[in-house]
Amino acid sequence: MIGLTHYLVLAAILFVLGLFAVLTRRNAVTVLMGIELMLNAGNLNLVAFNHYAGSGVDGQIFALFVIVLAAAEAAVALAILLSIYRTFKHIAVDDIHLLRG
Repeated sequence: MIGLTHYLVLAAILFVLGLFAVLTRRNAVTVLMGIELMLNAGNLNLVAFNHYAGSGVDGQIFALFVIVLAAAEAAVALAILLSIYRTFKHIAVDDIHLLRG
Protein backbone atom coordinates (compact mmCIF):
# COMPACT_ATOMS: atom_id res chain seq x y z
CA MET A 1 0.00 0.00 0.00
CA ILE A 2 1.19 3.48 -0.79
CA GLY A 3 1.63 5.57 2.33
CA LEU A 4 2.36 9.18 3.13
CA THR A 5 6.10 8.54 3.02
CA HIS A 6 5.93 7.56 -0.65
CA TYR A 7 4.22 10.83 -1.54
CA LEU A 8 6.72 12.85 0.49
CA VAL A 9 9.67 11.14 -1.17
CA LEU A 10 8.18 11.76 -4.61
CA ALA A 11 7.58 15.42 -3.74
CA ALA A 12 11.16 15.75 -2.48
CA ILE A 13 12.49 14.27 -5.72
CA LEU A 14 10.35 16.66 -7.77
CA PHE A 15 11.51 19.61 -5.69
CA VAL A 16 15.19 18.68 -6.03
CA LEU A 17 14.83 18.25 -9.80
CA GLY A 18 13.17 21.67 -10.03
CA LEU A 19 15.85 23.26 -7.88
CA PHE A 20 18.55 21.66 -10.03
CA ALA A 21 16.90 23.08 -13.17
CA VAL A 22 16.67 26.56 -11.65
CA LEU A 23 20.26 26.64 -10.40
CA THR A 24 22.08 25.06 -13.34
CA ARG A 25 20.31 26.17 -16.50
CA ARG A 26 20.85 29.37 -18.45
CA ASN A 27 17.75 29.14 -20.60
CA ALA A 28 14.88 31.08 -19.04
CA VAL A 29 12.22 28.61 -20.20
CA THR A 30 14.03 25.79 -18.40
CA VAL A 31 14.24 27.94 -15.27
CA LEU A 32 10.47 28.50 -15.44
CA MET A 33 9.92 24.76 -15.83
CA GLY A 34 12.02 24.19 -12.72
CA ILE A 35 9.91 26.67 -10.76
CA GLU A 36 6.77 24.89 -11.91
CA LEU A 37 8.23 21.56 -10.74
CA MET A 38 8.89 23.01 -7.30
CA LEU A 39 5.33 24.37 -7.08
CA ASN A 40 3.95 20.98 -8.10
CA ALA A 41 6.02 19.32 -5.38
CA GLY A 42 4.40 21.65 -2.87
CA ASN A 43 0.97 20.80 -4.27
CA LEU A 44 1.68 17.11 -3.92
CA ASN A 45 2.59 17.65 -0.26
CA LEU A 46 -0.57 19.67 0.37
CA VAL A 47 -2.87 17.05 -1.14
CA ALA A 48 -1.04 14.13 0.50
CA PHE A 49 -1.18 15.69 3.96
CA ASN A 50 -4.83 16.56 3.40
CA HIS A 51 -5.63 12.97 2.45
CA TYR A 52 -3.83 11.40 5.40
CA ALA A 53 -4.94 13.99 7.98
CA GLY A 54 -8.57 13.69 6.93
CA SER A 55 -9.38 17.29 7.75
CA GLY A 56 -11.80 18.16 4.97
CA VAL A 57 -10.67 19.73 1.73
CA ASP A 58 -8.35 22.45 3.06
CA GLY A 59 -5.21 21.02 1.41
CA GLN A 60 -6.98 20.65 -1.91
CA ILE A 61 -8.18 24.25 -1.80
CA PHE A 62 -4.66 25.47 -1.04
CA ALA A 63 -3.36 23.34 -3.92
CA LEU A 64 -5.93 24.94 -6.22
CA PHE A 65 -4.70 28.40 -5.17
CA VAL A 66 -1.10 27.35 -5.89
CA ILE A 67 -2.14 26.14 -9.36
CA VAL A 68 -3.84 29.48 -10.07
CA LEU A 69 -0.75 31.32 -8.83
CA ALA A 70 1.49 29.16 -11.03
CA ALA A 71 -0.66 29.89 -14.09
CA ALA A 72 -0.48 33.63 -13.44
CA GLU A 73 3.28 33.40 -12.88
CA ALA A 74 3.73 31.50 -16.13
CA ALA A 75 1.69 34.05 -18.11
CA VAL A 76 3.65 37.02 -16.75
CA ALA A 77 7.00 35.26 -17.13
CA LEU A 78 6.29 34.26 -20.72
CA ALA A 79 5.35 37.86 -21.56
CA ILE A 80 8.65 39.02 -20.07
CA LEU A 81 10.51 36.32 -22.00
CA LEU A 82 8.90 37.45 -25.25
CA SER A 83 10.10 40.97 -24.55
CA ILE A 84 13.61 39.71 -23.85
CA TYR A 85 13.60 37.61 -27.01
CA ARG A 86 12.52 40.58 -29.14
CA THR A 87 15.40 42.62 -27.71
CA PHE A 88 18.27 40.10 -27.69
CA LYS A 89 17.09 37.35 -30.11
CA HIS A 90 17.79 34.74 -27.40
CA ILE A 91 16.53 34.08 -23.89
CA ALA A 92 19.70 33.45 -21.91
CA VAL A 93 19.30 34.39 -18.25
CA ASP A 94 22.78 35.97 -18.15
CA ASP A 95 21.81 38.97 -20.33
CA ILE A 96 18.64 40.00 -18.51
CA HIS A 97 20.50 42.60 -16.41
CA LEU A 98 21.14 44.55 -19.64
CA LEU A 99 17.46 45.55 -19.79
CA ARG A 100 17.83 48.07 -16.95
CA GLY A 101 18.52 51.19 -18.82
